[in-house]
Amino acid sequence: MLSSPSGKLVQIEHALTAVGSGQTSLGIKAANGVVIATEKKLPSILVDEASVKKIQSLTPNIGVVYSGMGPDFRVLVRKSRKQAEQYHRLYKEPIPVTQLVRETAAVMQEFTQSGGVRPFGVSLLVAGFDDSGPQLYQVDPSGSYFSWKASAMGKNVSNAKTFLEKRYTDDMELDDAVHTAILTLKEGFEGQISGKNIEIGIIGTDKKFRVLTPAEIEDYLAEVEYKNDLVWDAMLWELEGWLWLDLKEDSEIMSLATMFAISSVPIPPQTENLLLARDLKVTEHKDSKSSSGKL
Repeated sequence: MLSSPSGKLVQIEHALTAVGSGQTSLGIKAANGVVIATEKKLPSILVDEASVKKIQSLTPNIGVVYSGMGPDFRVLVRKSRKQAEQYHRLYKEPIPVTQLVRETAAVMQEFTQSGGVRPFGVSLLVAGFDDSGPQLYQVDPSGSYFSWKASAMGKNVSNAKTFLEKRYTDDMELDDAVHTAILTLKEGFEGQISGKNIEIGIIGTDKKFRVLTPAEIEDYLAEVEYKNDLVWDAMLWELEGWLWLDLKEDSEIMSLATMFAISSVPIPPQTENLLLARDLKVTEHKDSKSSSGKL
């Protein structure tokens, strides 16, 4: 394994590049469960979408999603499942989430220092629920792993993490976490998001990990759109009130950018006329104040 003068291992940097160019994946730990989600964009319309599965279960109560190289992910899934099976056969109980993560990270770390092999070009988000409660871990190609409240990886990691930092709360429920996961994926999604081009896995207090069906994802998408409509209705109601205010002080002029940033969703076309009217009124107000000041 070659290292650069700065102390970085070149092969690991290459592996992280593979992760950074992969499709966006994310995980959110809620108060009563964990959600993992990812984009699932097919290389061709001829590919059977049922054959592409980016979220896998390792045990009945542990699931994993990846960003990076699919073949490397499949190798790690097999190794992790084997480790979980050996533990269950020996101790007659499910392997703890933390221990399975530790064993998987050890395998990834070993491949950074052994001859004739290369690091795994993949990062993992592991979601589980055991006696310690809901847990979310991220494992990187170097073998390092950390527990997260919410995390993201892949090509849109910067925007996704920024969005999660704004939306995450410690008391978030599982359904809210699913909604937040969908909104986070939409931040950098190219095209129309649907139940066919994203995957979502959840685990709740029943300690049973499962991947949502496309129909279930569509239901959540409809709920997200409905909530956004409610937000816009409330904001437009407030905006219409602002449009006709007799503005007397500069402090009363509310920034439209601030108003619409609250919702974290794009401004719909139907509000453009209202925005133009509002901006025109603000401009007229400032011009009138300037003229009166000169007099």
